[in-house]
Amino acid sequence: MLTLDAHPSGRHFLQIPGPSPVPDRILRAMSLPTIDHRGPEFGVLGQKLLAGIQQIFKTRHPVIIYPASGTGAWEAALANVASPGDLVLMYETGHFSSLWHKMATRLGVKTEFLSLPGTDDTGLPVTWRNGVQADLIEKRLREDSSHQIRAVCVVHNETSTGATSDIAAVRRAIDAAGHPALLMVDTISGLACADFRHDEWGVDVTISGSQKGLMLPPGISFNAISPKAIEASKQSKMPKSYWAWDEILESNKTGYWPYTPNTNLLYGLHEAIEMILEEGLDNVFARHQRWGAGVRAAVNAWGLPIQCADPAVYSPVLTGVITPAGVDADAIRRLIYQRFDMSLGMGLGKVKGRMFRIGHLGDCNDLTLMATLSGAEMGLKLSGVKIAGSGVQAAMDYFMAHPQQSGLRAAA
Repeated sequence: MLTLDAHPSGRHFLQIPGPSPVPDRILRAMSLPTIDHRGPEFGVLGQKLLAGIQQIFKTRHPVIIYPASGTGAWEAALANVASPGDLVLMYETGHFSSLWHKMATRLGVKTEFLSLPGTDDTGLPVTWRNGVQADLIEKRLREDSSHQIRAVCVVHNETSTGATSDIAAVRRAIDAAGHPALLMVDTISGLACADFRHDEWGVDVTISGSQKGLMLPPGISFNAISPKAIEASKQSKMPKSYWAWDEILESNKTGYWPYTPNTNLLYGLHEAIEMILEEGLDNVFARHQRWGAGVRAAVNAWGLPIQCADPAVYSPVLTGVITPAGVDADAIRRLIYQRFDMSLGMGLGKVKGRMFRIGHLGDCNDLTLMATLSGAEMGLKLSGVKIAGSGVQAAMDYFMAHPQQSGLRAAA
């Protein structure tokens, strides 16, 4: 078993769906000397960052950058637009939507938690195997004739299940109901992996973090905010200081923050934005879609169910693999870690022990994923799981038949 004192040869395979591996180019940028966060050089960096991150969110409006985890950005979003006792409509798609719901209640916000009822033939909750059903949101908003619901909160890419949600459909549902509720979206694991359009989809507050598609260590989070959200924040009665948008927006006008920002992580963010925009967002999204398809080909060949039950909303970021009834998925993960120095994501909340998650995001490539699938297949076999066929071969066949269209080196 590996310990903190062990130094195995080769790199550890970090194949969880975030934090994702940090590219050397970003690590080098973060190693630069720390500068004065009140000096002129930092102001230039700040303005570049604030303009660059708008391109990643696809917005013309402000993006707040916090020295915090995504959980902090959840709280910031709620604290800036809600008041104690306000009613918020949330939708259960997995563990992270559930945690956001729990936070809202702890902050004194009243919540309704929509979900799909029951379990399916795997014994797992139906609502944890699908994305948001926008028609349920529209129905509930139509019932709210007095417009008591302050905001609708949904998760774009549910990291615990591998299901995405159609955010544009949620906006259409809100509009069809003629309801003034704000649309608030968590795309912590979706940003810079799956297509996301803050302005075009009519999102009022988008929450994200640094440790997924942006390929950074944890420690930076974001609120992308619409003019409607900014106006709502002026009426909010929720206690806040550190999270308050108004002082940050004012300070950001000249590239600074009203408190000490995480300077060296911001160097890394600058480099990450450069890398993503150099490749082109559409190419980044296509790359992740292709990786997801290759990994799912492997899981299908194993004959194991994919956690997301709806192919229309398969995540390009991760794939959840359901193990047979009576087989402890965490025991398989431990064996793979001990034997092959590879980390896979655990099942969280209601699916703990019934599934594991394979991350295919950020700084990886076809051979990274082939090694990952080899480790997973060996782990399944060593654990006594009867698989239908070779997922490794199926993934190889897929990647060979579907070459990457961008980012490859030219022939010598």
